[in-house]
Amino acid sequence: MAGGCASFGPEEDPLEIRLRDVESRMERIERVLDNQSLLELSQQVQELKDEQRQMRGEIEELRHTVETSGERQRDLYLDVDKRLQSLEARGVPSAGPGGGGFDDSGSQLPVPGGSELANYQAALELLKEGRYEDARSGFRQFLAVYPDSIRADNAQYWFAETYYVTRQFAEALPEFQQVVEQFPRSQKVPDALLKIGFCSYELGRWDEARAALSQVTSEYTDKTAARLAEQRLAQMEREGH
Repeated sequence: MAGGCASFGPEEDPLEIRLRDVESRMERIERVLDNQSLLELSQQVQELKDEQRQMRGEIEELRHTVETSGERQRDLYLDVDKRLQSLEARGVPSAGPGGGGFDDSGSQLPVPGGSELANYQAALELLKEGRYEDARSGFRQFLAVYPDSIRADNAQYWFAETYYVTRQFAEALPEFQQVVEQFPRSQKVPDALLKIGFCSYELGRWDEARAALSQVTSEYTDKTAARLAEQRLAQMEREGH
């Protein structure tokens, strides 16, 4: 047997051949392992890019959701504007369906003895129902009783809206201006500026309208009010104002 083994040359020894094969395979594995860190890094980078794209998509979806739905007051704002457009289309100078249980002098709250929130919500419901005089009285008394309320800015805005939606633009204008002047940090400021522009437009005060609408488009680009302001500015341009 020893003679048989010795008869093979080094290159022909089966054991040597297997050892060389194993060494070769080990070298390939080592090279793969050496490159594995680069491969993993590349994979991680790709995963991060995929995750980033997914997050961007989620952010855009969330932004779209916030812009198009969600806020009850935003829905009310659009609902009231739709009511106004309907009034304008029919040429009705004023509205106020559903007689009032309130004296427009603001002698009582919508919910006498109720909480601040209950009275605010009650006045808001009156506005949504189209009972504009009652809503005006409710908001007026709310502001008188709760001047420091966290809802005072919204109450002032909707108080002004009760005039705007009935086309009393001269009365609505200073009330919207109150929102901007008294509550400069309020989220209602963009909408109030928009309505200042709209009221000024209806009153033929073109320079004032253009100034207010331009402020909305330049300072509140991500708001729905900016889009509406751009549309009115374009309309003014077409009309030569």
